[in-house]
Amino acid sequence: MNTYIPEITLNDGVTLPAIGLGTYKLNGNAGAQAIDTAIDTGYRLIDTAYNYENEGTVGEAIRRSSVSRKDLIITSKLPGRYQTYDKAVNAIQESLYRGNLDYYDLYLIHWPNPKQDEYVEAWQALIDAKKWGLIRSIGVCNFLPEHLERLEKETGTKPSLNQIELHPFFNQEDQRIWHAEHDIKTQSWSPLARASEVLQNETLQGIADHHNKTISQIILRWHHQLGAIPIPKSSSPKRQLENISIFDFSLTDAEMGRIAELTREDGRINDQDPAVYEEF
Repeated sequence: MNTYIPEITLNDGVTLPAIGLGTYKLNGNAGAQAIDTAIDTGYRLIDTAYNYENEGTVGEAIRRSSVSRKDLIITSKLPGRYQTYDKAVNAIQESLYRGNLDYYDLYLIHWPNPKQDEYVEAWQALIDAKKWGLIRSIGVCNFLPEHLERLEKETGTKPSLNQIELHPFFNQEDQRIWHAEHDIKTQSWSPLARASEVLQNETLQGIADHHNKTISQIILRWHHQLGAIPIPKSSSPKRQLENISIFDFSLTDAEMGRIAELTREDGRINDQDPAVYEEF
């Protein structure tokens, strides 16, 4: 299936598709099958993490796929328990072994874990792993501006991308503006928020009806027009195709504004504030 997806260029020259597939809880044979189906549908950006315990599943889907490895963009993430330099280097290598891959296109520090205060060491490990050819582009997840500034100040290298919680109930406007001003791309995790709640939203339903699209398509198009890269997860072939089919229409400025009004101060799904949250 040939589905058109625009490309976005990172500050290091690496290009990413403008939408990807999240794989959290896609495990085992069923997970590999779902990911392989997504690749057949047109997905080229596949997002996993050490802590999802499915890097091997992603690797198996790649092995099964008729699409060449070089045409795929595979992301994984370093867990909080391995942020000291030596542990980080070993974990990156372990990630590659699990996925049976020679390199990751994108590797991210999963959370800053500021109480541990080891994320600069972890960042240095990612910088070196990139030099060794194990990673093509390096970035982070859930980093606040002060964390991002410190990385660049202490190592001279800034992330290409920051993957953050971003959805209509938590639109992260200030963080997105900061990213844009510092040439760091925004990627959105949980882009559809709590699906059960968001899919009942009357504002979104009205916009969806106007465009003859689903609410999910409206939300994912909203991410794209914000300049963010959403990574929705789905194991359903029908949903996978629906989620990727967002490049044949546009939202108006007024519609973008109406969606912006849905954001809430307490909009985080699990109250995971990167200033205090610790992930291991």
